[in-house]
Amino acid sequence: MAPRSSSLPARSQPAQAQPIIFLLLERFTLMAFTAALEPLRLANRVAGRTLYTWRLVSETGAPVRCSNGTEIAVNAGLEDTSPDALIIVCGGLDVQRATSPGILGWLRKRARYGNALGGLCTGTWALAKAGLLDGHRATIHWENHTAVTEDFPDIELNKAIFVMDGKRLTSAGGTAPLDLMLTMITNAHGPDLAHAVADQLVYSNIRTNRDSQRLSIPARIGVRHPKLARVIEIMESHIEEPVSPPDLAEQVEMSTRQLERLFRRYLNRSPKRYYMELRLERARNLLMQTDMSVIAVALATGFTSPSHFSKCYRAHYDTTPYRERGAHGAEEVEGS
Repeated sequence: MAPRSSSLPARSQPAQAQPIIFLLLERFTLMAFTAALEPLRLANRVAGRTLYTWRLVSETGAPVRCSNGTEIAVNAGLEDTSPDALIIVCGGLDVQRATSPGILGWLRKRARYGNALGGLCTGTWALAKAGLLDGHRATIHWENHTAVTEDFPDIELNKAIFVMDGKRLTSAGGTAPLDLMLTMITNAHGPDLAHAVADQLVYSNIRTNRDSQRLSIPARIGVRHPKLARVIEIMESHIEEPVSPPDLAEQVEMSTRQLERLFRRYLNRSPKRYYMELRLERARNLLMQTDMSVIAVALATGFTSPSHFSKCYRAHYDTTPYRERGAHGAEEVEGS
């Protein structure tokens, strides 16, 4: 699919202040929010004039607690705004609980009025739940990628650090919103201003929408062995239908015994054990981030038997999948 052009001001258009509204959801990620806001402040400072204005809103107008427990005051509750305002949803932990019917209705209304909409971190989930990303390219934090893929199959989700698709902008969270905003500044006011803002932030390498969110497999495991990295890549892309050790070995032109020795040497575990840990980690994310049944989670992570899934889960996490979900729900209530 060819990239759609950005709906934000282009360099050929008269420079005018771009209004931006940050919708803060309860337990939003502070780093992602500030990584988006600070480039705007610095763009105004470096340019010597107001290129961007912003307002912070919450559902009720009350202060919002971010995921580290800090409360942030906002300017207003949900209200009508001009159609040229870019609305950015800032998400974080427990986004399903934080995204109320009132918020979903407001986002749908703003979309009908033509507002461009963005999502930072799990803010993408809120846009998806509102049905505003169907048929669009989008991204979300890698930890939530599988859950969103399962829940919203009509979204063209990828693992880039940010995606700009027409009037929809999404970012993976963490420091990725910084790159999104620097790209916005480049598109609207040219690369010189964006580079000057990056210099102010002591940010020496502006990433693009072609950059992936996660470190390479060798960097993550601390081992630079091409065949080991390739096997892990295959494992990570075949969670629902696991590949057998003999087939994994064949794909990297090794014997099963050689593959076993390779994993033992560098990762101190068998390929089967490593694969199981990957699948159980994916299962835990799905249990905590989706409303999928435990049986559906088991199937999505390659377990054909719920009892086998429960047994493996208990052995690894010292609790059952059912108790894990129950404990997570109790934690949400206590933190609400």
